[in-house]
Amino acid sequence: MDRSGSRRRSTDMAVVAVEVMEGSSCGGEAVALQTGDIVEEVTFGAEPPARSPFRGGRSRVMKLLHEAYRRGDTSIVVRARRGPEATYLDFHARVVPHPAAGRRQYVLRSVRDPRHAVRLVDRSESDCIAFQGSRSSRVSRALNNAQLHDGFVSYPWEKKMKETLPAPNSSCFFSLLVLPRASDPSSTSYNPVEDTLARADTWLSSSQASGVPIVFMHIQTESLLTKISGETASTTVNMGSLADLSNVANASLYGFEDYHGVDIGVMRAVRLWYSPIEGEMALEIEPREGDTKLGFSISRTEEGFIYISSVEDHDGTGVAAARSGLKKLSKAAAAASKLLVVSRVGTEKVLPWMVSTSGAIRCFDTVSLSQKLSLHRHALKPILLHLLMWETTETTVTVAEAESDEYPTPMSPPCIVPRASDGASAASSSVSSSPGRDVLQDAAGDQSFRFCDFSTWNNKSI
Repeated sequence: MDRSGSRRRSTDMAVVAVEVMEGSSCGGEAVALQTGDIVEEVTFGAEPPARSPFRGGRSRVMKLLHEAYRRGDTSIVVRARRGPEATYLDFHARVVPHPAAGRRQYVLRSVRDPRHAVRLVDRSESDCIAFQGSRSSRVSRALNNAQLHDGFVSYPWEKKMKETLPAPNSSCFFSLLVLPRASDPSSTSYNPVEDTLARADTWLSSSQASGVPIVFMHIQTESLLTKISGETASTTVNMGSLADLSNVANASLYGFEDYHGVDIGVMRAVRLWYSPIEGEMALEIEPREGDTKLGFSISRTEEGFIYISSVEDHDGTGVAAARSGLKKLSKAAAAASKLLVVSRVGTEKVLPWMVSTSGAIRCFDTVSLSQKLSLHRHALKPILLHLLMWETTETTVTVAEAESDEYPTPMSPPCIVPRASDGASAASSSVSSSPGRDVLQDAAGDQSFRFCDFSTWNNKSI
């Protein structure tokens, strides 16, 4: 009985407690006192600390604070005890008068964060422990119930797309969509996904081996919906059986069954993502009055990339390419065993973007591109080309050196026709013509390749 009574009296003992003032903030305070903390010691400068129990409670502490304030010793250290686990905290504070509470009344304001201020009150120890316990439970419940909210905010898309992209409104992501190859002439069955992956890998490796400065980024399967008959689908999936899903693991084309048979087909294509080794470089070729030719030729690789195959040396005639620094870039590419690949003409991408089910690569025609470039020369409109870069050096970054501002005497060069391709390689067309010649004769249409077996796949996806 004596022990329980002693324990009860100890918890009911009067103590000097801390109470955080309204409007106080402890955002910048590493050791912040909380309401219910019990004051154990108060140290004034180099003097020995005044320890609890304080005879007279809060009044005794206020008297000590008043004496310290009068002698100018306003910097103190308060040691407080928190909770039943007896966690001790050292709070560095300054003694500040508080006239609103009466004469000779003071509050303690944090040295590190003046926004954090506390006052001292008389409480029982049991009240302090109960208050901190209830506060902890309230904080725990609030933490468990706290939710993060989301919403929509406006974004200046048009402005950002013009300011941040190398070519306004055109992305820097390059990809090739490879459709599964038909295994029979009637296109009723297709090779498995593994074959499509192998062909995508072959295209990338062959492009790199030919000198196209690109690197692998990512590869993924892409599902395309189509309408098929039951005989066309390599595998059918019964909507009522999840076990049938294992049958489509390597299938390029499968269908979904309903009560009327298979009518929805899913073709699994492969999308290969790639990027230039060192980004793209913008090069502007500015035709001038009196130019007789642009001075460079374009060709196409077997993989469908357009590249600048040759650049004429400056020979005193009006050659637009000589003023742009294109010859220097061409020499740098040859020295690095790379091709000078054109990725964009203006803001339009001219990279290959799809492989059909017959295996044909959908890409751009060199003849129509030559005609467009010649029209730029006749209209005296600048030509903006983006080139795939293989390194970032002084040669590739600074290429535009004006060689001569004089207009040379116009000459009458011979009519240039597109050069025939070597074997299965792509056609090459020279971008040059006489000023008086019909611009439509700058490139011979008979030498252009023909798109074949593209059926309804008209939308390019790069």
